[in-house]
Amino acid sequence: MSFLARMKPPAKPYGQGPSVTPGARETDVQVQAGGTPKPDILPCYLESLALVERMHRLLLDVIKDEFERLGVLDVNAVQALMLFNIGEQELTAGELKTRGYYQGSNVSYNLKKLVETGYMHHQRCAIDRRSVRVRLTGEGQKIRTVVAQLFERHALGLTERQVTGMDELDRINAALRRLERYWSDQIRYIY
Repeated sequence: MSFLARMKPPAKPYGQGPSVTPGARETDVQVQAGGTPKPDILPCYLESLALVERMHRLLLDVIKDEFERLGVLDVNAVQALMLFNIGEQELTAGELKTRGYYQGSNVSYNLKKLVETGYMHHQRCAIDRRSVRVRLTGEGQKIRTVVAQLFERHALGLTERQVTGMDELDRINAALRRLERYWSDQIRYIY
């Protein structure tokens, strides 16, 4: 059972509950203390959470499929996305997470694998010997280029097939940034 399905409130029998305005669904309305109906945002919010999670998984599947099609099997989708996000920069492992280039909990494992397979170069920081700085090798740049070309094809396909346009993507991105800020604030102010 999905997260969304587990969190949905049970449906009320028909005819019970508040009267709704024309066009509104009975399950979308909740009664406030004064008896006035208000929209119930919880089901919509839960659907958004599930979509964000599924979208990330699908992104990784799309990248994985591209590398399988090309016969590149020594780098996984998470590692390829990490290489794409690093680009021309030289960073520490901590910066990968703070800048949002890597979302997982096992950054050290993936960095080690990328160094072992020759996609990433690493060296100890001259100032703080505990810190390791990483950057892409020539082979890492090739992987980055494959991901960049994949994303370019997808961006073009979105407009050619009229899946979505730039205005709609701008609105989605703005909403996701607001949600990201809200969640960040929740974490920041919990203590």
